[in-house]
Amino acid sequence: HLATSLPLPSERDHLRPRIDLIAFMIDIKSKYSLKNVEASLAHVDASFFLGKVCFLVTGVGRVNYCSVEMNAIWKLGEVYCSPVLFCELELEGIRVATAQRLLRMLQICAGHIPGVSALSFGSLMRNSADD
Repeated sequence: HLATSLPLPSERDHLRPRIDLIAFMIDIKSKYSLKNVEASLAHVDASFFLGKVCFLVTGVGRVNYCSVEMNAIWKLGEVYCSPVLFCELELEGIRVATAQRLLRMLQICAGHIPGVSALSFGSLMRNSADD
């Protein structure tokens, strides 16, 4: 399910499936994109930041057209203890690899991978980023 911002409308709460992962998309070419994500974060329950949130940054192949400071994006990941993924949607190979990575994250967050929890996976992601 896709939403342009949070909070989600409450009138369909009873029809909404369980939310296992929230991927916030940030277009590196749009300051509005970052501002929208920052505003939406206030509507996410704190328990989701235990491995069930990630930031997906698009447009990274066009660094010359950046409107968003990379430090601001890294800070989001750090403050919310959530992984930051970078991709270029215009390149099919990278798009497919990113989709597969998100799918694997979703499987872990939904509890479909025995022995791996969203919290431990999030910790592994942060540790590998530090290396």
